[in-house]
Amino acid sequence: MKKKQAEVWSLKRIKKLKREDGLTMKSVNKYTMDAVVDCTASRNGGRIALRTYREEGSEITYAQLKMMKDAISITLLEAGFSRGDKIAVMGESCPTWMVAYFGITSIGCVAVPILPDFSTKETTQILEHAGVKGVVVNIKHFEKVQGYVQANDSYLVRMEDLFHIPSYIVKGLEDKTQFAAAPGKDISHRKIDEKGRKLREASLAQEDDLASLIYTSGTTGNSKGVMLTHKNLVWNADISTDVYVDLNHKSKVLSILPVSHVYEFTTGQILELLCGCEIVFLGKPPATSILLPALKEVKPTIVMTVPLLIEKIYRSAVLPVTKGNEKIKKWMRYSFTRSLISKAIGRKLKLTFGGHLKFFGIGGAPLDPEVELFLADAKFPYGQGYGLTETAPLIAGGKPKKHHVGVIGKLVEHVDVKLADPDPETGVGEILVKGPNVMQGYYDNPELNKVSFTEDGYFRTGDLGYLDKHGRLSIKGRIKTMILGSGGENIYPELIESVINNQDFVTESLVVPEQGSLAALIKIDIEAFATKMALNVNEAKDEALKYIAKIREDVNKELSAFSRISSAKLQEEPFQRTPTQKIKRFLYSRGKDDTVKESGKG
Repeated sequence: MKKKQAEVWSLKRIKKLKREDGLTMKSVNKYTMDAVVDCTASRNGGRIALRTYREEGSEITYAQLKMMKDAISITLLEAGFSRGDKIAVMGESCPTWMVAYFGITSIGCVAVPILPDFSTKETTQILEHAGVKGVVVNIKHFEKVQGYVQANDSYLVRMEDLFHIPSYIVKGLEDKTQFAAAPGKDISHRKIDEKGRKLREASLAQEDDLASLIYTSGTTGNSKGVMLTHKNLVWNADISTDVYVDLNHKSKVLSILPVSHVYEFTTGQILELLCGCEIVFLGKPPATSILLPALKEVKPTIVMTVPLLIEKIYRSAVLPVTKGNEKIKKWMRYSFTRSLISKAIGRKLKLTFGGHLKFFGIGGAPLDPEVELFLADAKFPYGQGYGLTETAPLIAGGKPKKHHVGVIGKLVEHVDVKLADPDPETGVGEILVKGPNVMQGYYDNPELNKVSFTEDGYFRTGDLGYLDKHGRLSIKGRIKTMILGSGGENIYPELIESVINNQDFVTESLVVPEQGSLAALIKIDIEAFATKMALNVNEAKDEALKYIAKIREDVNKELSAFSRISSAKLQEEPFQRTPTQKIKRFLYSRGKDDTVKESGKG
């Protein structure tokens, strides 16, 4: 009897499919994680899907990804898992993280991605609140889940090799060293017989089933479980596959962000897998000494990142050229010559990124306006995206060749956005969103769900924005960070911070209300400052205090009276951040009264 030929889901075939909800599928025949792998594997079977930079034997082809996903899902079903059961996934980004996720979600179980930065206490709270029945964890973070797993007799899988560690062994594990050496059973490689295949097919996830339960550690300090369906995530990736950059099986991705965050997961993983790209995980934190050789070797087509990375590169590699050389500094005052100089620097920057870069995606936090102006002048192929975990995440995005500095870009097709209570003068209002990407709600939190949605079903983002006549979205700040002036003025600390951050030697800053006025916490590059001033580091700290006072004076000259800074302080320690590198503002709040009186101080 002839073996049945594997079904190929070509892009042409998929685009002919009709849906009752009016959505058009581009690269997947169903908005489920199982369909993501099966469809792209049918087109790209022998090609490499996932690997880790310079890690021999880490390569997983698309065909192998499908087989491993199927093997895990059958093993879980045989172990007693069923639709809706929650399994946590905790560890740094790597191929087996993604394999485990697809295996879990393809049969209707819910993945609970836990950011590796979370503490033992935070991790335990998440595991308990979600009621997880299984945990996939790497060796490094085992001790964070150890107490919960042993107390609840949870199904435990070691992420590095996807081995299930039996319960009787788990009970005796004392630390991560023992976990690393523990014997177990490989759940990702097994013979799939007809019985297993039928068991899996009878349990496949549907589009509206929960796929991810993501606990955020937001800048407000309150973690909450965001419920995202298969359709939320897969549709958001699929709709974007041919909008921002032309990707195909020849494209390479260098993945440097945590896949446990939905920004990297949707726009840096699912989208690229649908296009047949090769995803290369950096495997280590993106320190310059590791990142630069990787960029040169991988030659990525696409890199997704947060503003902090490009802002660091700008301040360390670009500013010394544009501000350190008096002749160039003079020519930077004029738009024409500034553009020529920026293009020359931009060409070198593109070579630093491997020379093949087509899309440098920036999201997760606001981009410094001065840095964006340089990127636009330099013709660097960047694009900004805006969204939230709750929107899976993309709401609006920009294209590399159509820059409008200060503007994110056009809304994603089928995403309905309106502004609540827009200011009659500026048109700025709270961004409300409705669409296929919007979450089901916050897990087990009816009170929060009630206040997070309008009566007509729009999700309240808490962000302030503006829509121009072309339908392009600009972000103006957060409602919770906005400070009210005594005359009713809206003060956006992010805008003041961008002015401060453009001063020499400033690496970052934070503006907070302080007893009826504004205080700025400013971090200085002390080593660069010491070198410039020909001082040792201790002397430089004393001088930096004087320099901070001068910064306050200079910045205030550029600000309206109600936005001026009353005090400026040197921030010696790095600011504490969320996993997406936003500063945890709530930790630095200086007063209960957020009303700021107008200051006449210069």
